[in-house]
Amino acid sequence: MTTPRPASSRRSRTRANGDGTIYQRRDGRWEAAGYVLAPGNTRKRIRVYGTTRKDAMTKLTEKIAASNRGLPVAAADSTVSAYLAYWLDGVAVHHLRENTHTRYAASIRLHLNPGLGAKKLARLTTRDVRTFLDGLRTTCQCCAQGRDTDRRSCCAIGQCCEKRLSPLTVTYVHAVLKSALEHAVREDELPRNVARNVKTTTSRPRRFQPFTAAEARQFLQSAGDDRLHAVYELALRTGLRKGELLGLHWEDLDLDGGTATIHRSLQRTRSQGLTVLNTKTLASERRIALPTECINSLKIHQERQQEERQAAGTGWTDNGLVFTTPKGRPLDPTNLTRRFRHLLHKAGLRTIRFHDLRHSTATLLLEQGVDLVVIKELLGHAHIGVTAGVYAHVRLRLQRQAIDTLGNALGWTDDDLNDPPAAAIVR
Repeated sequence: MTTPRPASSRRSRTRANGDGTIYQRRDGRWEAAGYVLAPGNTRKRIRVYGTTRKDAMTKLTEKIAASNRGLPVAAADSTVSAYLAYWLDGVAVHHLRENTHTRYAASIRLHLNPGLGAKKLARLTTRDVRTFLDGLRTTCQCCAQGRDTDRRSCCAIGQCCEKRLSPLTVTYVHAVLKSALEHAVREDELPRNVARNVKTTTSRPRRFQPFTAAEARQFLQSAGDDRLHAVYELALRTGLRKGELLGLHWEDLDLDGGTATIHRSLQRTRSQGLTVLNTKTLASERRIALPTECINSLKIHQERQQEERQAAGTGWTDNGLVFTTPKGRPLDPTNLTRRFRHLLHKAGLRTIRFHDLRHSTATLLLEQGVDLVVIKELLGHAHIGVTAGVYAHVRLRLQRQAIDTLGNALGWTDDDLNDPPAAAIVR
C-alpha cells in the first residue's frame, strides 16, 4: 500500500502566484517562465534557460525582481524596436559615454528602427540583417528619411541626389545592432546573435596628409606670436589629442622634471556643455616626456595667463586649466579648430585637420627611425596593431628606403674584385 505524501510536503512544492513555472526540457536544460513588465507598460511572459534548475530559477527571479522595481524587461517576442529602446536606455546607458550614447541613439532612430524595428526579435534572421545592411548601402538617405519632402529637393523635385551612407557609417550601425543582440544572448533572450553572421565590407582607412618636416617648421614659426602657441607646440611635438590638450591642468604638468600626466579630456556634451572627463580608455592615461621647446612655450604661456588673470580681475574663472579663454573659461574645441585654420591660411600652408598634427608627429617620428612601441606609448594607443595599421603607408615607404639601401650595399664595385675570399663561416 502506497503511503500518501504529507500535506506539508505537497504545499512546499507549490509555487506562489507570480513566481512562474520551471521544468526540465528534453535536451536536458531547465526552462523557467514567468510574467514581467515589458516596454510599453505591458506585461509579457518570458522564458529563461539554465544548465541546472537552480540556475534557471535564479535568472527568472532576477528578472521578476527587476520587474517589481518598475524596470521593463525585454522579451524575445517583443519587436526589435522595443528591445533596442530597452537596451539603449536600460543597459547601454550605464557603460557608455554621453556622446557615444547619443550616436547610438541616432543610429537606432535613423536607421535600425525604420529598417528592422517592426520585426519580432525572436524571428530576426541573418538574411534580414544582410538585406537591411545592403539597403543602407544602396538607398538614398534623403528619400529614406523623407528629407527631400521637407526641403523640396532630391526625389521631391524629380532628381534623386543619391546621397548614400559611407561604408564607415554602415559598419557603425551594424556594430550597434551586434552589441544590442549580444546582450540579448547573454540574457538568454536569444539563442544566437544573428548579426554576427553578417560580414560587412572593411571600410577604407581615412586618408590624411600630415605635415612634412619643412611644413611643420613653417607652421610653428608662423604661430610663434599666437596666444596659443604652446598648444601647437604640444600638438606637433607630443601628438596629444585636441581634447587631451584642452583638458590639461597645471597640476598635470611637471615643468621642472619635464613630464606631463595625461588622464583627462575636454569634451562637449549635450547635457553639460564643455566638461572635463576622464580619458576614454585606460591606455590613454599615460605619462609623457616634454621636449625642451614645449617646456619653454608652457612657461611663457603661464606668465601670459597670469597677466590675463590680473587684467580680468573678478571676472576670471579659476578652473586650473592650462589653455583657456582670456577670461579663464574652457576653450571650445570648435573655436580652436577655427583658429588653427586661420593660422594655416596665414602661413600659406595647405588646409589639414587639427587631428592631422597628431598624425604628423607619428609620421615624422617613424621617418626618424623611432621604434613603433615608443610611438604607441606616446600616442596612447590601446594596441600596437592600431599604431601599425594607421601608419602602414609610412612603414611601407621606410621598407622601400631600407631595401634601396641594402641594394646599394650589395651592388658590385671595383673594390669587390680585390676582396679576399672568406676564410671562415660566420655562425
